[in-house]
Amino acid sequence: MTQGRPLLNRRLAEFGTTIFAEMTALAVRTGSINLGQGFPDTDGPDEIREAAVRALRAGHGNQYPPGPGVPELRTAVAEHQQRRYGLVYDPDTEVLVTTGATEAVAAALLALLEPGDEVVALEPYYDSYAACIAMAGGTRVPVTLHPHDGAYRLDLDELRAAVTPRTRLILLNTPHNPTGTVLTRDELSAVAELACERDLLVITDEVYEHLVFEGEHIPLASFPGMRERTVTISSAGKTFSFTGWKVGWITASPELVTAVRSAKQFLTYVSGGPLQYAVAEALRLPDSYFDALRADLRAKRDLLSTGLAEAGFGVYEPAGTYFVTTDIRPLGGEQDGLAFCRALPERCGVVAVPNAVFYDHRDQGAPFVRFAFCKRTEVLTEAVSRLKGLDMR
Repeated sequence: MTQGRPLLNRRLAEFGTTIFAEMTALAVRTGSINLGQGFPDTDGPDEIREAAVRALRAGHGNQYPPGPGVPELRTAVAEHQQRRYGLVYDPDTEVLVTTGATEAVAAALLALLEPGDEVVALEPYYDSYAACIAMAGGTRVPVTLHPHDGAYRLDLDELRAAVTPRTRLILLNTPHNPTGTVLTRDELSAVAELACERDLLVITDEVYEHLVFEGEHIPLASFPGMRERTVTISSAGKTFSFTGWKVGWITASPELVTAVRSAKQFLTYVSGGPLQYAVAEALRLPDSYFDALRADLRAKRDLLSTGLAEAGFGVYEPAGTYFVTTDIRPLGGEQDGLAFCRALPERCGVVAVPNAVFYDHRDQGAPFVRFAFCKRTEVLTEAVSRLKGLDMR
C-alpha cells in the first residue's frame, strides 16, 4: 500500500490470476491430463514451421516489421477474406496485424470506448473480454446464452433489451468459446439489424472460424450495413495449431483500422516479424488442409463427448471450437463447478475449467465445466478412461 491506496488499478481489482494459469499449474503439480486450456499438444504443419525458419535465416522480420504488419501477411489476410467469404478488403488500409486476437480485442476496445460506454457481450465470455472492457473504462452488459435441448441458444429479445442509449458496441464471439455455439444466419441477421437500427459498432472474435462441425461460419461483416461498422478479428493460433506464435489480425473499414491502430501501436507496436511471413503462407494452404483439420477435430469432439456422457456428465455437444461444455449435476448432485474442477485432478487425474468464471451471473454457470478436445487421440482416450472411473465420494 502507498498513500492509502491499493497498488492495483481499481478497474482491474476484480481480476486475479486467470483460471487457465491456475488450472494449468494444477495439471503440472498433479501430473494430470490437461483438458483445461485450449492449446493443441502437437504443432501445426511442418511446412509452415519451416517457413518461419526460412524467414529467420533470411533476415525477414528479425528487425521491426511495419507497424500495420508485413505486406505479405496483410495481402494474404485480404485474399483469405475474399476467397472464403466474398469480403473485399484493401490490404494497405483495411488490415491490421496484431499480437494474437487477444491484443486485437484489447486494442479495439481501448480505441473505440469512452469511459461509461456500455458493451453488450454474450455470456459466458472469454475472460479477457471483461478485463479489456474494464481497462477501457467501459461497462459490460452480459446477455446470457441459455442451455436448451443439448445446445446453447441466443435469446434475441434479451439481446435487444440489453441495448440502451449508452450502448457503444456489441462484442460478439462466433464460433463461441466456451459453449461451442455457432450463431445461425438468422441470429446474425438479427444482430446486424439491431446494430444498424441503433447505430452500434460491433467487434467480432472469429478465431474459430475454420473449426465449425455443424452449420457454417458467416462473418457478420458480410451482412447489409455491417462492413463499415464491424471490426472482424481472427488469428493463426487455432487454425494452424501454433498458439504460441500469437499472430492475429483485424479487418475493417479504413476509419476503424486507423482507430484501432492508434491504440495498438502503444501496446506492442509490432511483434513476431518472421512468424508473420510464415502465417502468410499458412493462409494460402489448400482447402484440403482446412478440411482435414476440421475432420480430425470433429472425430476428437465425438470421442470426448461420448466418453463424457458415458461417465455420467450432461453433455452439450459443440457445433464448433475446441471445447465441450458439460453439466456436472447428473454425476450426483454437485453444483459448484469451480470446486469440482479443483478436486478433479486428485479424483481422476484430469483437469478441466469451470464455466462460472466466464459469467457475471455466476449462478448461471455454476454447474457447468469445459473440457478441451484439441489433444492427441491417445491422450483423449486415456482421459476418457480416467473420467469413467471418477470417484464422486
